Amino acid sequence: MKWLKFTIDTTTEAEDFISEMLNELGVEGIEIEDNVPLTESDTKGMFIDILPELPPDEGKAKVTFYLDEDKPQAEVEKLLADVREGLRETAQFVDIGAGTITAGETEDKDWINNWKEFFKPFTVDDILIKPTWEEIPEEHRDKLMIEIDPGTAFGTGSHETTQLCIRQLRKYVRPGDRVLDIGTGSGILGIAAIKLGAGQAFGTDLDENAVEAAKENVEVNGIPAGQFPIVTGNILDDEALQSQAGLGDNDIVVANILAPVIIALTGEADRHLKPGGIFITSGIIDMKEEDVLAAFEAHPVWEVLETVHQGEWVSVTARKREGERA
Repeated sequence: MKWLKFTIDTTTEAEDFISEMLNELGVEGIEIEDNVPLTESDTKGMFIDILPELPPDEGKAKVTFYLDEDKPQAEVEKLLADVREGLRETAQFVDIGAGTITAGETEDKDWINNWKEFFKPFTVDDILIKPTWEEIPEEHRDKLMIEIDPGTAFGTGSHETTQLCIRQLRKYVRPGDRVLDIGTGSGILGIAAIKLGAGQAFGTDLDENAVEAAKENVEVNGIPAGQFPIVTGNILDDEALQSQAGLGDNDIVVANILAPVIIALTGEADRHLKPGGIFITSGIIDMKEEDVLAAFEAHPVWEVLETVHQGEWVSVTARKREGERA
């Protein structure tokens, strides 16, 4: 299915006002282009560790919205008239720049699902990771299998950081272990832990869509929902979630997120581990490795066991010292 595309040339000062105006008119799928650098709060919950280098911010922006190609022409014209009127009203209190609307058409038939043609079955050592829509390759039928449909969540298993965590889980999971998966994404790490012998997993994520995708993947892999419950929330500041995730009774905590979040978790994750418990981390770009190691060293509760690299990415695994606080 093709979509009608309309791009408004405006200013960075006005982009939020215009987006809100479009939202009030019932427009969905708004896209903003500008050269304003992302802040730390902008990237919260996003898998971004190195921000892109942008051209100088000249205050210009483009706000693009999309309409179903099959939408009746009269409705399209009415909506465009409402948008133009909204732009005129917005211009009374903020500089909207040119405020012109350029019409176009997308070539993309399915933004949500087109990427699936590139996601094929692959292995991480002796583990087969297979999209739910693909058949099991004959040569891999003897491998431990994880089926994944990540939807819009992070975690197909193809990214280096996910593979680093899976390999560390393979190394440290013991039969019956309880695993806490922080920032679970598609749920792949919690699922892998259970497939590797863990008795129980618990997942958290900031993104409600990721939580729903993860729950579906848990079901697809034949894991009872009660064996791997997944909830939405921030374990760093939600006391109820902290208690729900288990205080002092997890054998392993795994977090494949971002270096700044992992640094923050070095002061929280030990509360969720038994003495001697293992904290597996990744999502760390190599230039942030020393910062993460310094954070572990700043908390005497941790003994760093190993640092593993794959490409530009790093996994740090630490043990909670015996006798330390829970």
